[in-house]
Amino acid sequence: QLFTDGITNKLVACYTDEGMADALLVRVYGRKTELLVDRETELRNFQVLRAHGCAPDLYCAFQNGLCYQFLPGIALGPDHVRDPHIFRLVAREMARVHAIHANGSLPRPILWQKLHKYLSLVKTELSPKVSDPSLPQDVPSPEALEQELAWMKETLSQLGSPVVLCHNDLLCKNIIYDRTRERVRFIDYEYTGYNYQAFDIGNHFNEFAGVKEVDYGLYPSKETQLQWLHSYLQAYKELTQGHPGDSQVSQEELETLYVQVNKFSLASHFLWACWGLIQDKYSTIDFNFLRYAKLRFKQYFKMKPVVTALQVPK
Repeated sequence: QLFTDGITNKLVACYTDEGMADALLVRVYGRKTELLVDRETELRNFQVLRAHGCAPDLYCAFQNGLCYQFLPGIALGPDHVRDPHIFRLVAREMARVHAIHANGSLPRPILWQKLHKYLSLVKTELSPKVSDPSLPQDVPSPEALEQELAWMKETLSQLGSPVVLCHNDLLCKNIIYDRTRERVRFIDYEYTGYNYQAFDIGNHFNEFAGVKEVDYGLYPSKETQLQWLHSYLQAYKELTQGHPGDSQVSQEELETLYVQVNKFSLASHFLWACWGLIQDKYSTIDFNFLRYAKLRFKQYFKMKPVVTALQVPK
């Protein structure tokens, strides 16, 4: 069975049992995706997550792909992630991933290096040698993008968001809900790495809008976010401070995380917009990457004044 939801790779399930009880997944990397994804790091992170019970079994890796265990359940859609019952499971599972190694010394966040890399690819790969500007009118110029990146680095790195092991690409389809066990699992670790806690959550909130038909009217309301963040903080504190069941979340902690998350959601728009421009040039997958990139840039500039006004409680 060929899965058609992915917009980075090709994914096939192979099985002999009709109920797919013995299924395994074979993933073939998309064309030129090595520009976007560090495959060695992905494998290492897959194994770390697996060791902590957060990922399926990995059977083998080959030069242009992977083979791993099939997780039963449904891949979520934008309607599921708004359901309080399901989003509490998602929040707690994210806390579980973020708590891995949370007690040791942590490496630097991957975010700035990744953004610089994508932006330099946009500039070198997509600007032709002649003076004719290749970027469409509604895509900001490379100079404007440089300025935005400098501004983000200056602003966001001062917010004090902890650096944890992040999934970094938690779109709805990367969350598998297993109704029989009442749990969710995250799949697809291509972008996994140490990053700001608030980036991972803000990126997930952006994904409430969907991928194929993007609608930012679906971005979670403050009320929904606070419920989600409360479940997350409770689980995260239990896991990292070792007081199961009695972790209190203060209003101040909640408000602080809310502000951090919404500011970091800007970096997520910027990252996937640049990603879309690169995919537009190389990918053979049938998806309008340029339109997607434009949507993300548009939302970035729309939300920038809104989130800039948010203040972390003193």
